[in-house]
Amino acid sequence: MSSLQGKVVFITGASSGLGAICAQMLVEKGAVPILTARSADRLQHISSGLNGKHEWFVLDVTDNEQVFHVIDLVLSQYGRIDILLNNAGYGKFERMTDMAVSEFQSMMDVNYMGAVHCIKAVLPGMLERGSGQIVNVASMAGKIGTAKSASYTATKHAVIGLSNALRQELRGTGITVSTINPGPIDTPFFDLADPSGGYVGSIRWFMMKAERVAKHMISAMEKHKEEVNLPYVAAAGIKLYSLFPRLADRLTYRMMNKK
Repeated sequence: MSSLQGKVVFITGASSGLGAICAQMLVEKGAVPILTARSADRLQHISSGLNGKHEWFVLDVTDNEQVFHVIDLVLSQYGRIDILLNNAGYGKFERMTDMAVSEFQSMMDVNYMGAVHCIKAVLPGMLERGSGQIVNVASMAGKIGTAKSASYTATKHAVIGLSNALRQELRGTGITVSTINPGPIDTPFFDLADPSGGYVGSIRWFMMKAERVAKHMISAMEKHKEEVNLPYVAAAGIKLYSLFPRLADRLTYRMMNKK
């Protein structure tokens, strides 16, 4: 029997990509995924393919009051949320001079403040029970910046910093804080981030299948892993970058900056 059997897992950004795939895998593990996203139509479509107990709610993570309302509904029905999967997020790749300040704000509101809203809503219950897991989907982009991704990189850097600090704050409480840091994934993320397809075309050989990343995410839930960095070759590169940032910048500039 999976350690996730019967666990209530609250998922943001569950209408496509990683969130939807994780929901399917969680149902197969006997968990109870709670799917949330802004699109009711997409959530209904995903829900129709799940053959197990689950729920779905329309939710905009940038709306703090709505986040607390939906989570209160889940708590009133199930009594707890065992795992929070902060997966909602988006990106756009543009030069600093071309991107509007409003886009920087919007991306931070979704990618970072959305996670903050959800954590604030579920954490009191987890602390009261002395158990739980918060899984934040960040990105390798949060550890190493590349051209045309200043806004997106900043949001994911914030998520990683939040996770690291919160992990220290919650030591000894029975709550695990996990960070998932994937490189490029073959998901609808790039429909908005790279509408021309030029970036995807240049890195397709390096892109991971969403199912592979989702399996690692589920494993992090089962084993309470605190950090997952994918792919492994990129994780090794990040370690090199942290030791020799200026040298790594010079050596990898042409390879990394394909946008």
